[in-house]
Amino acid sequence: MTVRPCSKVACGEPAARTLTYVYAESMAVLGPLSVRREPHSYDLCERHSERLSAPNGWQIVRYSALGEVG
Repeated sequence: MTVRPCSKVACGEPAARTLTYVYAESMAVLGPLSVRREPHSYDLCERHSERLSAPNGWQIVRYSALGEVG
């Protein structure tokens, strides 16, 4: 398996989580790294996934590798 880089510009760290947006519900969903790169999602390293913030009025849903929501 090839290591994918973080989607953030100038970050060379390996991706650890995948971020997707549900625009209709003003929600950002951060979960385990997807099996393959998806065109409408962003792969983030640990540091950037922990520092993730969303616009006012948006909710962030964080799923762990165990399926837990946090």
